[in-house]
Amino acid sequence: MAEFLSTPLGTLVIILAQCLAVMGFVMISLLFLVYGDRKIWAAVQMRKGPNVVGAFGLLQSVADALKYVVKEVVIPAGVDRPVFILAPLVSFVLAMIAWAVIPFNDGWVLSDLNVAILYVFAVSSLEVYGVIMGGWASNSKYAFLGSLRSAAQMISYEVSIGLIIVGVVISSGSLNFGDIVRAQDGDYGFFSWYWLPHFPMVFLFFISALAETNRPPFDLPEAESELVAGYQVEYSATMFLLFMAGEYIAIFLMCALTSLLFFGGWLSPIPGLPDGVLWMFGKMCFFFFIFAMVKAITPRYRYDQLMRIGWKVFLPLSLGWVILVAFFAQYGAFGGAYARWAIGG
Repeated sequence: MAEFLSTPLGTLVIILAQCLAVMGFVMISLLFLVYGDRKIWAAVQMRKGPNVVGAFGLLQSVADALKYVVKEVVIPAGVDRPVFILAPLVSFVLAMIAWAVIPFNDGWVLSDLNVAILYVFAVSSLEVYGVIMGGWASNSKYAFLGSLRSAAQMISYEVSIGLIIVGVVISSGSLNFGDIVRAQDGDYGFFSWYWLPHFPMVFLFFISALAETNRPPFDLPEAESELVAGYQVEYSATMFLLFMAGEYIAIFLMCALTSLLFFGGWLSPIPGLPDGVLWMFGKMCFFFFIFAMVKAITPRYRYDQLMRIGWKVFLPLSLGWVILVAFFAQYGAFGGAYARWAIGG
């Protein structure tokens, strides 16, 4: 067996197995994320939520997915069929392949790229095309306007997310997620992580992640009352399921990025306790809980308010923070808290 695994075919088998393991984790997590989202929303509204299919309603997401799969795919007349079919696939596949560079533990990563952050940026930027393709190919003014509005929103908040991450990159001196987590490994546990020196940007990053993934209160692309569900209005059955799955996978990715960039990834919050994958998974679930709570308790913004916050508030603040962090790192302010690369080197 060892001899086979050392051959090119064996290496290919190992890579495929690792890819399937990551995909399996993400897809199984997706079922429970949808269930948890609905349960949290129901609890805030003092109702039961999913509670019929399976024990405690745990199989409700499976039943819903099966319903979408067995339904007939309706493609309206007049649409651009190849682009119409390709759009949800693009959204789903791009959301999935971004997980290739996300480490779950020290060394537990599918592809340990030195430029992992740039890879995630590239993939997330391309996700906009899935939305635009879906709206344009639908041959509907409602869907097209929804796709343009969604594209503008996603691009606007990618700028602030990028600048916030630049501050973390300056502090750690690396574009590799593993190096960023290891730079947060200190004697003070929870207080050694980047959330403390980059405290103001944690909130900006979280709010920008809400807007980037079209979550309430920034779910304008799917606002039923304004644009009849936006770019998804002509989609049904499996193709709609791919759009929805891609959105939830992107949300979970943002939870992982928050954990890695600001909250120590797989590191234990208490010195002396062992680090591990359970800490990483627990932090991701906690941030998804915050995502779900925001959905349940906040009213929707108007589109002009959304864009004004992105360009007139978040962009200047995040740009100013990059300059400030660069100054602190260069001159070793606050005991080198902003220059972990200098300490590590």
